[in-house]
Amino acid sequence: MSETKQQEATTDIVSETEATVVLPSTDAPAVPEAETKTPDATSERGPRGRRGQAGNDRRNQRRPRRGGRPERARPEFEQKIISIRRVTRVVTGGRRFSFSVAMVIGDKKGKVGVGIGKAGDTQQAIEKAVRDAKKHMITVVMNKEGHLPHDVQIKYASSEVMIIPAPGRGLVAGSSVRTVLEHAGVKDVTAKIFSRSKNKLNNARAAIEALKLLKKK
Repeated sequence: MSETKQQEATTDIVSETEATVVLPSTDAPAVPEAETKTPDATSERGPRGRRGQAGNDRRNQRRPRRGGRPERARPEFEQKIISIRRVTRVVTGGRRFSFSVAMVIGDKKGKVGVGIGKAGDTQQAIEKAVRDAKKHMITVVMNKEGHLPHDVQIKYASSEVMIIPAPGRGLVAGSSVRTVLEHAGVKDVTAKIFSRSKNKLNNARAAIEALKLLKKK
C-alpha cells in the first residue's frame, strides 16, 4: 500500500510541474538579422566608421589647386645689405639692443642710393634703410653702354675713393664701392680706395659722392 501511495504522489508532482511550464508564444515578431549582427570595425556605420578608416581617407585627399601659384611682382630696385650691426644702449634699467642696417639699392640703369635704418627688429631696420636710400637716390651720368665720361676722386669722412674709366677691363673694385657701381649699372671702370678705412658705409657714401661729380662732356 505504501508503494502505491508514493507512486501516486510522484505522478501528481510531475503533472503539476508540467502544468506550470509556459511555452513561448509563436505570435512574437521575429528579430531582424541586421540588428543581431555585431558592428564591424571596417563598416561605415561602425564605431570607427566615420572617424576611422573612412574618415582618414577623406582627410588624406588633397584638393587640386586652382590656377597654380601667382607670380611674385618684381621689385622696382635691387637691394643689398652692406653692413648690419647690433647696437647696445645702456640705460638705468639695463641694456637695450637695436639693429643698424646699411643698404644699397639701384635699378642698374643709372639710379642708385645708399641708406641706413635703425630699429629694434631687423625687418623694420631694413625697411627704414630702403626708404632712406630711396630718399637719397641719385642719377649717374653715363652713356648707353654704362661707361663713365671721366675719372673722379673724392674724400668723404675718413674714406678716399678714386674711380677711373677702363674700357674693356670690366668692373674692378672692392668693398662696398663695387656694390654701389654694380647697382648703378656702371661697366668697365677701375675703383681704388686710398684710405685704410674699412667702414663700408663711409666707402659706399664716398662712391656716391664721387658719382655726383660726373659731368657730361
